Amino acid sequence: MTIRNDEIAGFLAAHGYQSWTHTTLAGDASTRCYRRLTADTGQTVILMDWPPETGGDTRPFVEIATYLTGLNVSAPQVLAQDHDRGLLLIEDLGDALFTQAIAAQPQTETELYEAATDLLVQLHGAPVPDLSPLTPRVMAEMTGLAFTEYHRAVRGDSNDIVRARFEDQFEEILRRSLTGDMVFVHRDYHAENLIWLPDRDGIRRVGVIDFQDARAGHRSYDLASLLQDARRDVPKRIETEMIERYIQATGIDEVSFRRAYAVAGVQRNMRILGIFAHLSQNLGKRQYIDFVPRVWAHFERGLSHPALETVAEALLDVLPEPNADTLEKLRA
Repeated sequence: MTIRNDEIAGFLAAHGYQSWTHTTLAGDASTRCYRRLTADTGQTVILMDWPPETGGDTRPFVEIATYLTGLNVSAPQVLAQDHDRGLLLIEDLGDALFTQAIAAQPQTETELYEAATDLLVQLHGAPVPDLSPLTPRVMAEMTGLAFTEYHRAVRGDSNDIVRARFEDQFEEILRRSLTGDMVFVHRDYHAENLIWLPDRDGIRRVGVIDFQDARAGHRSYDLASLLQDARRDVPKRIETEMIERYIQATGIDEVSFRRAYAVAGVQRNMRILGIFAHLSQNLGKRQYIDFVPRVWAHFERGLSHPALETVAEALLDVLPEPNADTLEKLRA
């Protein structure tokens, strides 16, 4: 056995799970690994394995899980923890990710997106925990990945002069557009991180995972994440209806919210272009490049909003569109 396996075995034995069988689950874009542990009775739990030496820190997951469950949100209950070794045992919410649930029953798609939107409405009315804020400067700098990773992978350089100028311009756009009180922001609120739990009631039908990177930020961010999904096509009808549903439920100003939604969407999609390029180029995860055309389409559509007219043309000129040559270079 490896040292890591010895640590895991000791952790499980300390909490009475040493005899449960293990099944490795599909990973995500991080260095975290997951196993489903199953007892002879059929009961299951999830082991999260996130070694500190790979940058893992399980403390934020536990803190935010506690916050969410305190709001009656279906986040996994934490059953056991060893932060020094990067190990958690958490509740198993099952395999019915929104993506799979909709594929199995397409007629439920609207219902699931309504439930996910309603959950955001409730979260955004709750007190915000002590989280680092997504300030305009922070968000502007996050777009730099579109230059340092995406542009560099395709064109061979980061175009730092244009990047720095854009970040300064975009910071001002964000400052003008993302106004109002900050709320809890999951930051990766989409169909692969939401689990359908139809036997529960109300917002508890939406299981939430992968929230350890949450921040305080603008209320438009997670709705843009949900409806401008990098991994699946959300029908335009559903996007339109969910934006209207959110506006009506919260009573916020429609014009300012739609502006913020467009700007937050562009910020997020620029960052994703950079992240997917990084995952492919540096970690060998070429499959993420398959999503780049969809992310670009979201990005390009967002730039059509008048709030972004001062930067749209320059961005489309400097960042390479994902044609066949671009995608080939991103996969190289």
